[in-house]
Amino acid sequence: MLELDKIYLGDCVEVLKTFSDNSIDLIVTSPPYAYNRKSTYGGIPIEKYVSWFLPISLELKRVMKPTGSFVLNIKERAVNGERGTYVIELILEMKKQGWLWTEEYIWHKKNCYPGKWVNRFRDAWERCLHFTKQKKFKMYQKAVMVPMGDWAEKRLSKLSDTDKIRDTSKSGSGFGKNVSNWLGRKMVYPTNVLHLATECSNRNHSATFPIALPTWFIKLFTQEGDTVLDPFMGVGTTAIACINLKRKYVGIEIKEEYVDLALKAVEEVKGNKKNGKQVVLV
Repeated sequence: MLELDKIYLGDCVEVLKTFSDNSIDLIVTSPPYAYNRKSTYGGIPIEKYVSWFLPISLELKRVMKPTGSFVLNIKERAVNGERGTYVIELILEMKKQGWLWTEEYIWHKKNCYPGKWVNRFRDAWERCLHFTKQKKFKMYQKAVMVPMGDWAEKRLSKLSDTDKIRDTSKSGSGFGKNVSNWLGRKMVYPTNVLHLATECSNRNHSATFPIALPTWFIKLFTQEGDTVLDPFMGVGTTAIACINLKRKYVGIEIKEEYVDLALKAVEEVKGNKKNGKQVVLV
């Protein structure tokens, strides 16, 4: 029996088995990465990562509505100077489960520290893989529109004759643009690159993603009253985003200490109101 606005304590595969089919509008999560955060979750061996995740993704597919979306924040790590392929392998295996790999968004970490290794530089981005069950799904693109920016005032103040027609690309690509189409617009659609700073201090968790990350996807793929699931809830970031946006949340977390932190965060956001028991043990 699925209870809304709850954080379940337990293994996500076992907890998910208790949920009804087609009951979730959006799944957004950041699972443990392969061999990363050993002190947090023990680390999943690279060679076992895909086989570990597939039972989870199969249950997620069952509980998600046909019109829903699944956003998976993940990043393959490098070992012995070479990038792992387990994320690519996971995508291919999830496609065999019936998932559609609809889009890939990139989270650019604006405040990533500079640095380097012998053969590469420090990571400044992570994948946000978008999976769906069908080609037609709920998506509210106007909810994430952004301001035009200061560039428009100067660029659009004096348009040439070429700017007023569809100017075909000189490279022969077949693409063209009409710059005058931007006139009168104050808001535009964003790209698939999200420029967000990381958040890792004062949360007592080594892998907290910024609240702006789930917030953006919740706005894009749900409306008020819809249900959002995070099967690796951590310290409650997704739940807080849902409360702020008037969505229902369902969280699953295997570590009791993080559940406790998540509940405290939720209570603070709700104004420390008494809402009854928030944790369901499975």
